[in-house]
Amino acid sequence: MVAGARRFQEGMAAMRIERIYRFPVKGLSPESLAEAVLEPGGTLPQDRRFALAQGDAPFDPAAPRFLPKQNFGCLMANARLARVRSAFDPVRGVLRLAAPGQDPLETEIGTPAGKAAAAAWLARFLGPEARGEPRFVEAAGHAFTDQARKGVSLVNLASVAALEHAIGTPLDPMRFRANIYFDGLPAWAEFDWVGRDILAGGARLSVFKRTVRCPATEVDPLTGERDIPLPARLREQFGHADLGVHASVTEGGRIAVGDAIEALLPG
Repeated sequence: MVAGARRFQEGMAAMRIERIYRFPVKGLSPESLAEAVLEPGGTLPQDRRFALAQGDAPFDPAAPRFLPKQNFGCLMANARLARVRSAFDPVRGVLRLAAPGQDPLETEIGTPAGKAAAAAWLARFLGPEARGEPRFVEAAGHAFTDQARKGVSLVNLASVAALEHAIGTPLDPMRFRANIYFDGLPAWAEFDWVGRDILAGGARLSVFKRTVRCPATEVDPLTGERDIPLPARLREQFGHADLGVHASVTEGGRIAVGDAIEALLPG
């Protein structure tokens, strides 16, 4: 627990982490975690470590920099990627890919040959959506996040439930591709955290922005079909297209499913 932290708990139920996910390959399937260790200034370990850079993307692994998601394989532009099931073993350095209509691939993704195999496999699956000659890329210390500022994303499950109720349609929370899903806070109250710190398990996070939702959330994470225009529904029902928040890690530590989340008073 951070010494001297001032808590902001009035009127709140106990908040706790319900689910933790990493997405080793940008745009591909999540991996559920029971726990993780966060480092200051970093992401969830292995989160968005890899990406499929489109052939016209100006990404240079030797000089990595933030680029908008359209430069990479992503659900916003490539809904069919939701049908790819990926699994990454960081100990062995092996990535497995599987999708309907294609032979599965298992490859040592840390090697040039392994990256070339993954790029070719994904390009075949994307078909005409693959621009030029895509490259499977990673770069030391770089994460292919949707924000230039590294961090973790959090979603309040009560906000997902409020959106479900407003539009009259059940929603898989995985449409929002967050790292941390939590409960115990009223819907939308997480927006009040922007500019404040929170304690999550043994880590301290600084919430720096609301998450503006893009067409990636329109995609059913199981079928790959673009079926619900969620950004438009959010604007219609709530006057904004936001759901969830982004936070940077200011003090590292272990987080685990079931851990408490506490919001701190500013100052």
